[in-house]
Amino acid sequence: MTNIKNVTVAGAGVLGTQIAYQSAFAGFNVTSWDISDDALEEAKKRFDRLDANYLRDVEGTTEEDTKAAQSRLTLTSDLGEAVKDADLIIEAVPEKLDIKKDFWGKVAKAAPEKTIFTTNTSTLLPSDFRDATGRPEKFLAFHFANRLWNFRIAEVMPHDGTDEEATNTVFEYAKEMQMDPMRLKREQPGYILNSLLVPLLEAAQTLWITDVADPEDIDKNWKTATGSPKGPFESMDVIGLRTVSTIALTKENENIKKFGEYVMENMVEKGKVGVESNEGFFRYDDDGNRIDDDK
Repeated sequence: MTNIKNVTVAGAGVLGTQIAYQSAFAGFNVTSWDISDDALEEAKKRFDRLDANYLRDVEGTTEEDTKAAQSRLTLTSDLGEAVKDADLIIEAVPEKLDIKKDFWGKVAKAAPEKTIFTTNTSTLLPSDFRDATGRPEKFLAFHFANRLWNFRIAEVMPHDGTDEEATNTVFEYAKEMQMDPMRLKREQPGYILNSLLVPLLEAAQTLWITDVADPEDIDKNWKTATGSPKGPFESMDVIGLRTVSTIALTKENENIKKFGEYVMENMVEKGKVGVESNEGFFRYDDDGNRIDDDK
């Protein structure tokens, strides 16, 4: 059993709120931090929706359980306050290297010596910004899948300078958090999950942006041929089109960049960000179920 009691999740977006809620649901004291009070107001709405998701999807969950989870959550936009008692920090800020370096530079000055630092980055490596943390030996990647209350993987990925004790502590904490942890032996861009998933998504993006086929037919083809419950475009809606388009814009492949530009300008900026907003490539009800076959 670990000594972790107080957890800070930095970044209260879609996945950040899920990580924070699950940690609180598992019994930890959790501080959810984001950069502004407006962002925290949106986070409160996400936490309330997670109550309903857990009651619907997590067998045995009661209203008392969700109320208890909410009671263990504290929201703040004061970074110093957020990290002052943290045993573990899980960073889920935007997927841009300069933002992450700036964040960790501030946290390094404010967090106590005991704190273990982790990043939920999907595309970067912990070694890309370990020096900004001021304690690279206590820093590693800790990655989750979206809708983590259903898909309970947690990928624990140290860099070559991470202490074994820190890695073991995060691995054991993942179990205490009621996740199914997997330890990577060395750094790998995209971990296990995204190393498998991203090539599929990029193939689908290319088929669409080069006008080979529409999302409806691409998804239908994949589901019919493989038995998968979701196609690549439905998967992108679940991940969230902000994240999908932001990552696509970083790619060197011109077709993927073109896809990112189109989605950002014509969908994300119009509020169509996927399941979270009930509309992305497809439309969804409040439970995340697809409700029609039209864009």
